[in-house]
Amino acid sequence: MINKTVANAEEAISGVKNNMTLMFGGFGLCGIAENSIKALSKKPIKGLTCISNNAGIDDFGLGLLLKKRQIKKMISSYVGENAEFERQMLSGELDVELIPQGTLAERCRSGGAGIPAFFTPAGYGTEVQGDKEVRVFNKKKYILEYALNADFAFVKAWKGDTLGNLIYKGTARNFNPLMAMAGRLTVAEVEHLVPAGELNLNQIHTPGIFVQRIFQGEFYEKRIENKTITKA
Repeated sequence: MINKTVANAEEAISGVKNNMTLMFGGFGLCGIAENSIKALSKKPIKGLTCISNNAGIDDFGLGLLLKKRQIKKMISSYVGENAEFERQMLSGELDVELIPQGTLAERCRSGGAGIPAFFTPAGYGTEVQGDKEVRVFNKKKYILEYALNADFAFVKAWKGDTLGNLIYKGTARNFNPLMAMAGRLTVAEVEHLVPAGELNLNQIHTPGIFVQRIFQGEFYEKRIENKTITKA
């Protein structure tokens, strides 16, 4: 058995270099690799292409990397609550590829499954179509989309073992399992790291074969992206 445990986030991000492509699991601020992102923000790494559903908020999540101008391109499905993301996109400082959310998920899943491309009706007849190849299936038009892979994928799980097997909790499952499969080197940070054999095999969402490094994170904030309350 291969023990894939590393000591901390700093060791986990070893090997990340300028101009790499990185994937980050999560949806909004739910299920994001908080420790890994903070560690990356402290390194002099530039020119990153980041694949993520969104880019967190101004002072949290991928917003930390945007603030330090570490990201040159975002591949996302929406801007979200991040004003700095919006500002950099509109000013032309940041290259942004906006993708329909389902298409983004399938492009990541395809990358992990070894499927190089697929046809989808999502985006046909819109700016998303651009100059992409169009084909007709059953009298309906589809556009060609290519799979996504990354040099590193950073995911966050509720529980994992030393072999890299992962269990996600609730909606934190989101993009994490898809991106865990699509990274050439996948780093998983977990709230609870247990010895091999302790996880129920029937509950594992991501098999350890897709994970190369795993560590137990700390000081998770689990912020709410946009808190809405009802006045009494």
